[in-house]
Amino acid sequence: MTQKFSKPPTIMANTIGFIGTGAMASSLIGGIIGKGLYTPDQIHCSDPYPPAREAASKKGYNVSESNSIVCTNAKDAVFLAVKPNCVMSACKDIAEAEQLDAVIVSIAAGVTLEALENAMPGKRIVRVMPNTPCLVGEAASGFSLGTLATNEDRKLVKKLLDAVGVSVEVPENLLNAVTGLSGSGPAYVFQFIEALSDGGVRAGLPRQVATMLAAQTVKGAAEMVLNTGKHPGELKDGVTSPGGTTIAGVEALEKGGFRASTISAVTAATKRSMQLGGVPDEEISNRYGL
Repeated sequence: MTQKFSKPPTIMANTIGFIGTGAMASSLIGGIIGKGLYTPDQIHCSDPYPPAREAASKKGYNVSESNSIVCTNAKDAVFLAVKPNCVMSACKDIAEAEQLDAVIVSIAAGVTLEALENAMPGKRIVRVMPNTPCLVGEAASGFSLGTLATNEDRKLVKKLLDAVGVSVEVPENLLNAVTGLSGSGPAYVFQFIEALSDGGVRAGLPRQVATMLAAQTVKGAAEMVLNTGKHPGELKDGVTSPGGTTIAGVEALEKGGFRASTISAVTAATKRSMQLGGVPDEEISNRYGL
């Protein structure tokens, strides 16, 4: 059988900017560069913290303390990648950049498109919820377009996100759920891998061996879900033979509240995302049941 190779991505002609160089922004930048869409010298970024600027500079990015300089130099997109409590200050700098024609891509958890558009009148805005596995090209991202965003903006943002994983466009009212599931989800999975590894150590395996087996097991199981199209429950049933070792382990998980705890983790993170976006607790409870 002839092996097929995907066409390598074409390096973009222009530049992109990042306001904020924290973990999520760094993951996105690293993934985008790793996929060959942009080179380090096409990245313009700002950060108020000297250590963060120094780290970004060492990677070959154009670094500044000024958000305005990023807005001046970014031609394709400006990623708004600051903590939610710093968003409005950054939005003020973007709003004052009259010559800025790049699409604004916000990855600030919980900050609504309405709030962003009110803070940056006339700007084209896309709200995105990525996750940190974009650093290894395995992100799961959701995005929603603002009222002024164009189809070209949609294509660009999806191209950037798909270069570091997979992305889906969803109505904005579902982005909080995306935050609770895939945005926060890597932390849940890391915790599960750690717990699997702990179990292996408890059963006598060396730590390094236990962690490798745990991580590969999670990776392999995920690939089976994605590649077979089968329901996870059906795949689980394929492993659990009657009276065997796996069903004994599944029973222990159920007794420990594994399924309910996981559901609660997603809903708790979703609720927190809404709270960060200024949704009153009464509305969260009455309208969304959280």
